[in-house]
Amino acid sequence: MSVFGKLFGGGGKGGKGPSAQEAIQKLRETEEMLTKKQEFLEKKIDQELITAKKNGTKNKRAALQALKRKKRYEKQLTQIDGTLSTIEFQREALENANTNTEVLKNMGFAAKAMKAAHENMDIDKVDDLMQDITEQQELAQEISDAISKPVGFGEEFDDDELLAELDELEQEELDKNLLEIGGTENVPLPNVPSTSLPSRPAKKEDEDEDAMEDLQRWAMEAN
Repeated sequence: MSVFGKLFGGGGKGGKGPSAQEAIQKLRETEEMLTKKQEFLEKKIDQELITAKKNGTKNKRAALQALKRKKRYEKQLTQIDGTLSTIEFQREALENANTNTEVLKNMGFAAKAMKAAHENMDIDKVDDLMQDITEQQELAQEISDAISKPVGFGEEFDDDELLAELDELEQEELDKNLLEIGGTENVPLPNVPSTSLPSRPAKKEDEDEDAMEDLQRWAMEAN
């Protein structure tokens, strides 16, 4: 049995190998186990370092033993770091392989669906159909053009003659307007009367003369 077979619990030659999902799950569990082992070793290293410092001057033998255990723990910690790196690389490779497998599976499914959709299609029939559609579109366009053309029912006129007649009508209207404007300049004005106007009666002068006559009369009576 191979190393991976032992690791993932695979059977012998006749046994079925683990799936990608199963292998990824096993690797994640192993990563968690090794991470906990790392934390344990780091605590042990700290404890041995405290023990070595505590017995450095009092009990050198105990201090040396503590430093030796510290070195062993550090070596194990380094090995676990390397193992975790390898497992992480393998897990990422399996995840990529699993993704690629799913992608290829879906692409194959889509290819089968496309093949089934095209199974009853004949390229020659498709060409004939497209040609018929094109011909019918051209015919429909010709019919639309024919219907949209104006029909005069035999009444065909020359545009130039119509434009010339319109110009003549406009000129006649313009001449008529000019004549009306010019005619207003020759309208005769009323003559100035030759006789003098009657003078206004001098009412005030008559009143003055009457007053003088009354004054003379009073003077004569007084004498």
